[in-house]
Amino acid sequence: QVQLVESGGDSVEAGGSLRLSCIVSGSPYTRSSMGWFRQAPGKEREGVATIDSNRQTSYADSVKGRFTIFKDNAKNTLHLQMNSLKPEDTAMYYCAVSKWAYGSSYALKNGQDMDFWGNGTLVTISS
Repeated sequence: QVQLVESGGDSVEAGGSLRLSCIVSGSPYTRSSMGWFRQAPGKEREGVATIDSNRQTSYADSVKGRFTIFKDNAKNTLHLQMNSLKPEDTAMYYCAVSKWAYGSSYALKNGQDMDFWGNGTLVTISS
């Protein structure tokens, strides 16, 4: 059974940094795409950053240059380093993993095709 557990969400002031982590366990899929998605109150879920099995990454325009996605294969952990945080980054952040080898760009735009999701970690940015 595939399980994803996120951590690292917090309340910080604008301009601050956070690192989100997602531990993935029980996955037999060796070429998964992985990513971070977020949903703010009253808004639709959006892709934030994704990474594919070739370590290619894709980012939403709103976070380019501020966020970095990377994974630690030895620890089965996906991270999202978030710098220069803005109030508009406030959202519940979800980690997701696919069964199949989607490219990072496709995964970013098609969260509905990700197969496994964590329960989310809350990020709140105050101005």
